[in-house]
Amino acid sequence: MNSIQKKIWLLAMVVLLIMATIWMSLTYYNQKMQDQYNNALERYLVLNELRNTSEDMVTALNNYLLVPTDENSNTIDRSKKQVQTMQEEVASFKNTENELALTSYINLIDSLIEVTDRALVFHSEEGIENARKALNEATYISNYISEMTLSLIDTELKTYDRFYRGIITQSEELNQLGVWVLLLFTFLLLLYTYWFSSRITRPLEKLTRAASELSKGRFDLKIEIDSKDEMSFLAKMFEHMRNNINNLIIEIQQKAQLEKELQESKLLLKESQLRSLQSQINPHFLFNTLNTVSKKAYLEGSEETSDLLVSIAGLLRYNLKHLDKTMTLYDEVNVLAQYMNIQKARFTDRLTFHTEIDESCLDIEIPGLTLQPVVENAVMYAVEPNEDGGQIWFRVKDKGNRVTVEVEDNGPGMQQQKIKQIMDEDQQHDTKEGHASGIGLSNVVKRLRLFNGREDVIKIEGNIGSGTKVTIDIFKEKGVVRDDQAANR
Repeated sequence: MNSIQKKIWLLAMVVLLIMATIWMSLTYYNQKMQDQYNNALERYLVLNELRNTSEDMVTALNNYLLVPTDENSNTIDRSKKQVQTMQEEVASFKNTENELALTSYINLIDSLIEVTDRALVFHSEEGIENARKALNEATYISNYISEMTLSLIDTELKTYDRFYRGIITQSEELNQLGVWVLLLFTFLLLLYTYWFSSRITRPLEKLTRAASELSKGRFDLKIEIDSKDEMSFLAKMFEHMRNNINNLIIEIQQKAQLEKELQESKLLLKESQLRSLQSQINPHFLFNTLNTVSKKAYLEGSEETSDLLVSIAGLLRYNLKHLDKTMTLYDEVNVLAQYMNIQKARFTDRLTFHTEIDESCLDIEIPGLTLQPVVENAVMYAVEPNEDGGQIWFRVKDKGNRVTVEVEDNGPGMQQQKIKQIMDEDQQHDTKEGHASGIGLSNVVKRLRLFNGREDVIKIEGNIGSGTKVTIDIFKEKGVVRDDQAANR
């Protein structure tokens, strides 16, 4: 089965093959012309260098005759070797058109070398006069070589004039060939692109029309595509999805009917619950009664009893209304003060309550009824069992990104196993430290973790005989519970 990926690879292979063919052809012709051009240029450079070297050799000979030093003698030898080397290269330039001229040119070079050697011999054996005559002859031959070099270069230019014109003609033909190849390649590419795109767009159009019909709620239209690539598989999956949606709609309708019946049952249950509540004591009635008793006690002169009843009524109202709500730390501190008034009336001098509160932190939000269970736990285990009573320290501190609340007592402390049981949510169903508020430390831990969206919100420190310290962190920016933590819950 031909897939879309195979078609794309085929298109890429065709494009690469055509591009490689064009590149290789252009490279071949370009290299061929470059070689011909380099060959012609090399002939001119060798001839010109040979002329310059022959002149340098005559100059070195003259210097040697004037000042016969070893350095000048070595210069003559180097120049002579260079001339001989270039003479061999010039000999390879012969062709039918310049054979006679090059033969004469090579003979002149031999004559120049011979006269130079003769001048050196005359200088060492027969005297300076003969050496001067040989120098003049070498100078004459060198000048003639220079003139003949120019003549040869001119002949080479005339010879290669046809070559340069041929290069220009080939370049024009190559440009025309490139244009035609480009046009042919563009036409073939457009043709193949149209065929390739139509093989994809036609099935997509069918899928689009099918999706449009599905959006209108028509789930009875079958989707069929006859392509042999991924579009066929996509159409099958689309058809499978249509069937699933149709079945899901039927299932939802059935569930809706069941939900309706369930709602009717819930309404009947709520009605029975309301009737049951009518037989119970109304908490608000109890709250109003406490207020009435408080006013009566105040009128009779029992101001302490009146204040105690006011604190009990305020505590009752807070517990009834704010258990499932988010409150400010200010409200929690106020209700904690009412609770401690009640406990001080109970324990008198046996209970000492120290506070250290940063007023700038009291605007932060906290779950309702969080502080009272923690302090209540300290009262029950650090003050009540001790005949001499106990002390409780309550602190609110600003720690930058969080507000820290500390509740510390000087009681008998708490076992590590108990601390682990409170902090471990998997074991919290076994704890039984519920108090008068109905909220235990385990529930406080759970509510704080849910409220802050993280685990590290509370810390309990305590060992037997050293008291207990509970530290609560209220983060100013709430975190997000990790997936693994949520799964554990």
